[in-house]
Amino acid sequence: MRSFDFSPLYRSTVGFDQLQSLLDSVTHETVPTYPPYNIERTSENDYRISVAVAGFAQDDLDLEVKQNVLTISGKRAEPEGANYLHRGIAGRSFERRFQLADHVEVKGAHLENGLLHVDLVRRVPEELKPRRIEISAPAKGQKTLEGNLATAAD
Repeated sequence: MRSFDFSPLYRSTVGFDQLQSLLDSVTHETVPTYPPYNIERTSENDYRISVAVAGFAQDDLDLEVKQNVLTISGKRAEPEGANYLHRGIAGRSFERRFQLADHVEVKGAHLENGLLHVDLVRRVPEELKPRRIEISAPAKGQKTLEGNLATAAD
């Protein structure tokens, strides 16, 4: 029994629809395993998704980003006149979805040695980055107000 009931959350929250659907999708029992992929962190703000797409040409693959979801899909046309005695190389169509965090953008993608590499970067806007606030203290002899009384700082 691996199902969770998130309905109490739905009754008391507003604007968290994406988070709720993400939680729902994580708890599903069926997890696609094809094609295999890696997710690596290449630096503090850079990531790379590598998907094994052996047998797929560049024209057979499609990448799309919509509302913080990266979708990688592949559809390969069957070669005409092929008569396989054994078919062990998977070439079936696929669709993989990756939920991207806020401010994560696709920097680029390239196909190399049967792997599709998708480079991602996190670019946090300046106004959302932490900033340092200077703490100032009154200079000696400068008057400060406390309540209704003005006193001299020591």
